[in-house]
Amino acid sequence: MSSLRVRYQTIEFGKVDIHLRTLRDNQEFQDKDGEAEKLGISSASWPLFGVVWDAGKVLAHHMCDYDITGKRILEVGCGIGLTSLLLNHRLADITATDYHPEAGNFLKENVDLNNGSDIPFERTGWADTDDGLGLFDLIIGSDLLYEREHVALLSEFIHQHAQPSCQVVIVDPGRGHHAPFSKKMATFGFDHQQHQPPETDYLSQPFRGQIIEYHR
Repeated sequence: MSSLRVRYQTIEFGKVDIHLRTLRDNQEFQDKDGEAEKLGISSASWPLFGVVWDAGKVLAHHMCDYDITGKRILEVGCGIGLTSLLLNHRLADITATDYHPEAGNFLKENVDLNNGSDIPFERTGWADTDDGLGLFDLIIGSDLLYEREHVALLSEFIHQHAQPSCQVVIVDPGRGHHAPFSKKMATFGFDHQQHQPPETDYLSQPFRGQIIEYHR
């Protein structure tokens, strides 16, 4: 099996530069020990963690000036970890999670690229009930609702890790599952509002999705 091809890029947030080592494209695949296969990650979905998606850029830009004072923050399904890296630059109390077995390794290398402090990382699935992560004041994520079954899994995972008073920010690119997800979140006491990002000139094409913010 050939080695993974990677690329290096810099994403600008005003005067802040975040440097990234990512997969070269979403056709890369390497699972020498079969670890991803054992986790149910197919060769087609394997590379998805390792590239930068528009929804991830939207979330990171939204977090540029978000009030993080005194908040313990959890990024769910961090993928390549762009938002976690930006928040780390802001000296936030950020913890990152993802199901992919390589996400933590890429995150560590990208932390080093940005000369940042270590970001706590946990490889965990949304069905896990004993991950030991604890409770958070702000929970964030982008492009998480791929399938209808994710509605229950993600909402329950968030509820499991949310402080009684908590904010949740989800960037959804429009896969059609955010309405039932919001209804499920309401059963856990969350109100919500949604809006399109005000500026997306950093994207190469129009963004059709929404920023959805939940509060309780």
